[in-house]
Amino acid sequence: MKNILLLTDFSNNAWNAIFAGLKMHEHVTCNFYLLNTYEPSFANILGDKSKERLGVIYESLAKNSSIELDKIMHYLEVNHSNKNHTFEKLSISDDIVSAVKEICNEKDIDLIIMGTKGATGAKEIFMGSNTVELIKKINCCPIFAVPSKHDFKDLSTILFPTEFTRPYTKYELKPLIELATIWDSEILICYVAQEFTLLEEQLTNKWVLTKRLGKIAHSFHNVELKATVADSISNFAEERMADIIVMINYKHTFIEKLTREAVVKKVGFHSKIPLLVLPQ
Repeated sequence: MKNILLLTDFSNNAWNAIFAGLKMHEHVTCNFYLLNTYEPSFANILGDKSKERLGVIYESLAKNSSIELDKIMHYLEVNHSNKNHTFEKLSISDDIVSAVKEICNEKDIDLIIMGTKGATGAKEIFMGSNTVELIKKINCCPIFAVPSKHDFKDLSTILFPTEFTRPYTKYELKPLIELATIWDSEILICYVAQEFTLLEEQLTNKWVLTKRLGKIAHSFHNVELKATVADSISNFAEERMADIIVMINYKHTFIEKLTREAVVKKVGFHSKIPLLVLPQ
């Protein structure tokens, strides 16, 4: 039984992420928690008298949150007949990071699913930066970020970028292995660099990764670094028609130091393919 947290702001983007999450776990027994958070951003900087006047606003936000969640629950009850899935609604007055941390601990969440708006022209919009904040501050369970226009159909090909600089634990790779097993996926392991000669430590870690994956179909690919690591990963993913990109959220990775770019963050901004971020 998996406990999965679905984040929603009632946008089409959030609906798309919900549908992707349901499809991805079609054959998995899951408890889905639908979470909406609401918190006027200006409430904390107003005086006490002004805060009293915000009571009506809070009441209105709470009522709207509950009504919209009920609409989702009703839709799923009518249109989603999957005996493997149960649903519960959660409406919380708090900032999204604090609320997610609380629910993850209280409900023993295995996976967080949310939509991403992606890049619009030169302006990078990532669901109001909420996804980036969660990736940075939530390190207790994986985060599945679904681009707004992505139509989830299959999970036959998984792209797993890595630089082989750290050993791979069973815990870190568990979500990746579970997905690949359920969907009978092939994992494309890509190493982005300008030179592809591996150090002894990297070769050892590569060997450990092979052992961890066992009988799961996988292959190794050298991807030449062009422009940025993030762009190289995204371009390779699109070339190979990958269904999802999976990355481990290591802090201060070799790639990040080398290129001075936050790889997970930028792949999330620019990729048209869903991103699954695994905690270290």
